[in-house]
Amino acid sequence: MTPLSRREFAKVLVGGVAASAVLPRLGRAVQIAPLVAQEGLAQLAPTTYRETAIWGFEGTVPGPVLRVDQGASFSRRFVNKLSQASSIHWHGMRIDNAMDGVPGLTQEAVRPGDEFLYRFTAPDAGTYWYHPHNRTWEQMARGLYGAIIVEEKDGAPEVDVDEVLLIDDWRLTQDAQIAGGLGNMHDWSHAGRIGNWVTVNGQASWARDTRYLSRLRLRLVNTANARIFNLALAGLEGWVVALDGMPLDKPEPLENLTLAPAQRADLVVDVTAEEGGQAFIVSYERDKGYAIAAFSVRGTERAARMPAPDPLPRSNVPDLTDLATARSARLLMEGGAMGRMRGAMMNGRMSEMREMVSAGKAWAFNGVADMPDRPLIDVARGETVRVTMSNDTAWPHAMHLHGHHFRQVASDAPLGPLRDTLLLDRGETVEIAFVADNPGDWLLHCHMLEHAPSGMMTWLRVS
Repeated sequence: MTPLSRREFAKVLVGGVAASAVLPRLGRAVQIAPLVAQEGLAQLAPTTYRETAIWGFEGTVPGPVLRVDQGASFSRRFVNKLSQASSIHWHGMRIDNAMDGVPGLTQEAVRPGDEFLYRFTAPDAGTYWYHPHNRTWEQMARGLYGAIIVEEKDGAPEVDVDEVLLIDDWRLTQDAQIAGGLGNMHDWSHAGRIGNWVTVNGQASWARDTRYLSRLRLRLVNTANARIFNLALAGLEGWVVALDGMPLDKPEPLENLTLAPAQRADLVVDVTAEEGGQAFIVSYERDKGYAIAAFSVRGTERAARMPAPDPLPRSNVPDLTDLATARSARLLMEGGAMGRMRGAMMNGRMSEMREMVSAGKAWAFNGVADMPDRPLIDVARGETVRVTMSNDTAWPHAMHLHGHHFRQVASDAPLGPLRDTLLLDRGETVEIAFVADNPGDWLLHCHMLEHAPSGMMTWLRVS
């Protein structure tokens, strides 16, 4: 296969340019379960409305919850029955670069009717998810995503119920269909495609029965294109035990939780609402709270609350070495509506903002609106890397690094928790550090999905 240039790579993300799948179709003798991207119907709105036409893995939204034991081999035969080329990115998983699912960087996009074999070992227990990485802003807005759970070998928390909750927002029309305007420059240059309808696991009124003093593990995933969820609990009390799949050093009591697009949180909570009552997960927006998930309390699980949970087993992510000798890079985010950027490099030359917008670009990293031909940083395997990121725009950005987990570092604060996606507010500067232990070319981009193809993408190389 002839590798694409970085500018061609950007066109793949925006326009869906694709070549045939890297691997041939599998013969009948190979018994590997398929994972099919196809059209489907989902009852997103109340039953007084008709079903919504969606795109989903196995035709459902979300797609099936996939489970694999830590350290085990995982295989799925991706079958594309959509009208567009697609792929699967296994978000947050530190797997082989060839399996990362980024067309133009790690594989070719899978044409309609073709297949691709994903096969890797799952190194880290935790909550992860899978989604396309070709025209992601459209395909995810239509419902193409699902969760993948890597089960702990040992040390899993003692719980009565383990629930996976994928939180999304949709932009629906009055007849409950996905609204048009996908790819419009207003969304691309502002906050992204913010919806008007919130679902949990594809349901507008997700609800489950539970019991008083039951202990629940809630695996929350923000699958929205661009919405930031500010969450709280009512009738539930507990702890955050992991973020982005990575265990915290110790469980942290939960009061409020912010989940940017692509971020995850594992909670261990006790049902404290009394029998006959209800408990809720509440989303706060403009100082108003809306219940997005409900638990009806029917019966009693135990006479008294269980003790606080122990920390989850430590991850396999390498510890940071001497930060003073780390290789460093800077990333300046510019552009967007109400920004100060007047132009950036595009197609190898300086372009004014009006020309950029006409070409579908609104943002820049380090003055470049295209996917750059050179990596942000090129390091040897095992080196420690520090990246300083500055958000000089009027909008927040959820920065996602592929293939690694990092910690936020600051001279006046302890190391932050391991993350793969970090939210930067307007005007904020943060520094992250990680050990580059996974060889390959890895994407670093904004996970407000409209921002990436319009300029907020770069990459790094681990040699």
